[in-house]
Amino acid sequence: MGPAPAAPADGTLDHVVVNVLRRMDEAADLFAALGFRLTPRGHHSLGSINHLMMTAGPYLELVGVPETGPQRQDVLDSPFGLNGLVVASRDAATTHARLAAAGLAAGPPVAFSRPVTLDGRADEARFRTVRVPAHLFPAGRLYHCEHLTPDLVWRAEWLDHPNGFSGIDALTIASPTPEADAALYAAACGAPAEGADTGWTIRLGDTRIAIVPGPAARFAALALRFQSLDVLETRAAALAEAAWVRHGPDTATLTLPAFDLRLPCRAAP
Repeated sequence: MGPAPAAPADGTLDHVVVNVLRRMDEAADLFAALGFRLTPRGHHSLGSINHLMMTAGPYLELVGVPETGPQRQDVLDSPFGLNGLVVASRDAATTHARLAAAGLAAGPPVAFSRPVTLDGRADEARFRTVRVPAHLFPAGRLYHCEHLTPDLVWRAEWLDHPNGFSGIDALTIASPTPEADAALYAAACGAPAEGADTGWTIRLGDTRIAIVPGPAARFAALALRFQSLDVLETRAAALAEAAWVRHGPDTATLTLPAFDLRLPCRAAP
């Protein structure tokens, strides 16, 4: 097993969040049945719980709230399903200053943590996040994350998914005002928006953010990459909670209606 990869470079995609609210057990069981390797359940100091599905670059996160104890209000208030676009930051204070200079009144960096146990040793994964004003981005949460302990998040043993999950290709955001929203997302992400046939595109490292016309603002689809689609297809076909449509040898769409998820899938050996 090789060394664990490092956190993504500043300004690239850090991770994408699926909000499952109080249905974490159901969501975790479904993704595990589909062949994703989930990290052990995390308990954030802010009052949320999570599981991660890691790649060597950006990762996919299930976030929710516990049944008892403190419950994170921004999770409770945010859209169910695909709802979080998280940009990598190597210094939260510098990111905050850049957003202020761009005219986005982001809140100050917020520090939080979650306990982790690795090789029988208790430790603490620590983060600092900077959040842009939520009312400017009604499709879902957009924030920046600085990993203070990336070695506790990017672990080689969590990269081996039974279904071959290996990366995040694209996030599609529907908007009734795509040109205006593209400018806002570009300012928040610190990356240019380029016009495309179907809307606007922002590149965060190897991941494409597509902002397309739509009747309501929402995170509409998340495109995932796999080493092969065969295992995922077999697992999805065995689950009543999953709908699978094969489009060709290397493309398909996985739909998970219970969590309002549309996941285009691509094989890239």
